[in-house]
Order: sequence, then C-alpha cells, then structure tokens
Amino acid sequence: MADMTETNPGWLAPEELETARARLPILYVEAVPVRVDDTGEVTEIGLLLRIGPDGTVSRTLVSGRVLHHERVRDALLRHLEKDLGPVALPRIPASLQPFTVAEYFPTQGVTSFHDPRQHAVALAYVVPVAGDCRPRQDALDLVWFSPQEAASDLVLQEMPGGQGVLLKRALAHLGCLT
Repeated sequence: MADMTETNPGWLAPEELETARARLPILYVEAVPVRVDDTGEVTEIGLLLRIGPDGTVSRTLVSGRVLHHERVRDALLRHLEKDLGPVALPRIPASLQPFTVAEYFPTQGVTSFHDPRQHAVALAYVVPVAGDCRPRQDALDLVWFSPQEAASDLVLQEMPGGQGVLLKRALAHLGCLT
C-alpha cells in the first residue's frame, strides 16, 4: 500500500477528535465582531443566528478550534472568514491579549460555560470588522445590534452554553454596560 501524504495535518479525523475531546481540553478562539465609528467607539455588535443540532435557533459568537501548528492570529482570521465571509475585513488587534478566557465544561455548573461535547478553553477577543459581512457555513444570518440591544435579557437568553455571559463580559470590557 502506498504511503498517503496528509494534506491538512491540523485536522483530526472525526473519531480522533472525539477521542481527544474525551481526554484533553481543546483550545478555541471566540470573537465578538463589532463595528466602530471614526473615534473607535463601538456602534454595533454582530451576532450570528444558527440552528443547533437539536433544531433550536440561537444567537452565537464567532467560534472555533485552534488547529495544531496554527497561530492564534491565524485561527481568528480563519474563523472570522468562515463565519462572516471573505470580505468582512476584520482588524485583528496588534496585541493578542484576550479580553477574557472562557473555560467550557461538559458538566453543567462547573463554570458559567457549558459544552456537552468537551472541556474547552476559549480565548475571547473583540474584533472590529469594516467590510461586508455575509454569514457562511452553518450560520443563517448575522444581525447587528446596538450595544444596549445586545445587552438586553432577550438577546442574552438566546445565546447557549454561556455565550451570553461572554457577550456581557465583552460589553463590560468595552465600557458599554452602564
């Protein structure tokens, strides 16, 4: 049998990923896309609309795994392009200091964050986007909210797994919560 060359060594086969998720924390990046005015003030927060595996519709942030041998900066760009489209024109911060770290557990109640599939550690960023955002992949839509609308209980309750908590942290970090 001929040796097969792996063309994308950062990806795990589904069964390998399931095994890794059962044994190791997995590193993720999460991004809160924002629009800013000329003075740098946040004017809008972008939230994705998705249908979950159970058929429920929810609002989510841009999120995804960091691949083996992939820089965090590259993972952020990849997931922003995957979810928002190739002309979103994200402006990744020069410093990759996250505004928070979210630790997701498969057991509810350990932290505010829950992912039934795995223990995951997510570095969370606020990323300004200047271009035309058109959701792709499994996102149905991208809706822009004012910071006040995004902080409403109605919106936050539509965010699963603790992402509403993460959004509130982002809004506090930006000085948008009063």
